[in-house]
Amino acid sequence: MDKIRKSEDEWRRELDPETFRITRQHGTERAFTGKYHDSKAPGVYRCVCCGTPLFDAATKYDSGSGWPSFYQPVEGEVITEVTDQSLGMTRTEVLCAVCDAHLGHVFPDGPHPTGLRYCINSASLDLEEKA
Repeated sequence: MDKIRKSEDEWRRELDPETFRITRQHGTERAFTGKYHDSKAPGVYRCVCCGTPLFDAATKYDSGSGWPSFYQPVEGEVITEVTDQSLGMTRTEVLCAVCDAHLGHVFPDGPHPTGLRYCINSASLDLEEKA
């Protein structure tokens, strides 16, 4: 996959302020406020910044956390994981592998078959619904 590299000013012009804050400045949306936290629509969730397919809706589940949660990304190397030591704790941050957009975090308390919970900001996603 080819990396997409843009300046902060380019991203700021392309994204609304909230999406920019979350995806480019590693922010988060308040729990239970994102447009996809309760969505059950079938389809593919893509990176809002570059359109890369990230998660299939079939892997989405209700974790009770208030953010869209998935137990695995789509096939391929679409997610990059990095250690996040902000807020006085150690977590694993997940980024889009193509454009480095901040998506959320992954935790080892998810369901089978992976045991993972990708806790993702709705503002980082764009759902391409299936008919």
